[in-house]
Amino acid sequence: MPNEIIRTENLHKTYVVGDIKVHALRGINLTINKGEFVSIMGASGSGKTTLMNLLGCMDIPTSGTYILDNVNIQSMDESQLADIRNQKIGFVFQQFFLLARTTALENAELPLLYRKDIKKAKKKEMALKALDIVQMSDRLDHHPNQLSGGQQQRVAIARAIVNNPVILFADEPTGNLDTRTSLEVINCFQELHKKGITIIIVTHEPDIAKYTNRIITFRDGKIKSDVINTNRNDAAFDIKNMPLDEED
Repeated sequence: MPNEIIRTENLHKTYVVGDIKVHALRGINLTINKGEFVSIMGASGSGKTTLMNLLGCMDIPTSGTYILDNVNIQSMDESQLADIRNQKIGFVFQQFFLLARTTALENAELPLLYRKDIKKAKKKEMALKALDIVQMSDRLDHHPNQLSGGQQQRVAIARAIVNNPVILFADEPTGNLDTRTSLEVINCFQELHKKGITIIIVTHEPDIAKYTNRIITFRDGKIKSDVINTNRNDAAFDIKNMPLDEED
């Protein structure tokens, strides 16, 4: 399909712990098209984070097929997988993982450090654009300890999109945030989705999943349900007209 960005066929992941085999994923067949905004839900241990690790090329399946943007991932070595992660994929995590002694601008620029094909001035331009998209242009010289949790997560999102990835993965991106700040972050993802970025969010929070267009629920390593969210909530407020949260 010309519009699909992810396809898995009979994807399995088994971990061996001593004499015990843990079947984390049990035959996942999944297609995600370009431009979708998808949430993956499920209880702890259901397989949702394992799936994200595989889709994000941070792990490899025990068996099955994974096609990402028309590339068969199984045929790649670790160096090639690293290039895929750096050039095609953006990651946002529950922990912000910002460098403490580095400014917001420098944190956003980090994924570009090893891009020898991009000049230094262009790297700065790309980082500035990413921070502008997440409404952090007036915090360029601030260090993480000068930013609130929501602001730190926005910088982390800027870092994730600075390479113009084809897909953005977010693993519990609001897990450490209060309700209002969580809505700020979801607004940010909605703005990115409007720009055409494919977004997949792993979350255990129904209040977060309801903002996505498609909800996939996992149980015991299998897809329990996969539904289009016809009752998707629009953002509670427009991020462009919302003042930044106060500094801690």
